Amino acid sequence: MTSPSTGFSSVKLPAALVQQARAAAQPLRRSVAGQVEYWATLGRVVEHSGLTAQEARAAIEGYEAAAKKSREKEPDSLDALKMRVLAASTSGVLQTHIRTIVEDNRQQAVQRAAA
Repeated sequence: MTSPSTGFSSVKLPAALVQQARAAAQPLRRSVAGQVEYWATLGRVVEHSGLTAQEARAAIEGYEAAAKKSREKEPDSLDALKMRVLAASTSGVLQTHIRTIVEDNRQQAVQRAAA
């Protein structure tokens, strides 16, 4: 059911998933809902980009490191950061960046294998 005033909907999730989200959210100071939203965003990016789980993990780690470096230069609110990630995902910029990283990693692996 969607609440017209907030734009939020309620869904039922398995208790085990909620516990995993709670455990993952705590060190990052996210809410359980924020953690589930984060996971859903990552899942959409991976699903639409056609990456393997390993490629997605490497790309996400690189993206998070760049975001952290950016935040150190200019502090940003969590909401603003979420909006930037969602905008990058929606526009395709994030997927393009991930594909570039993956292709660079593949080329480096081929070069190392040939050496």
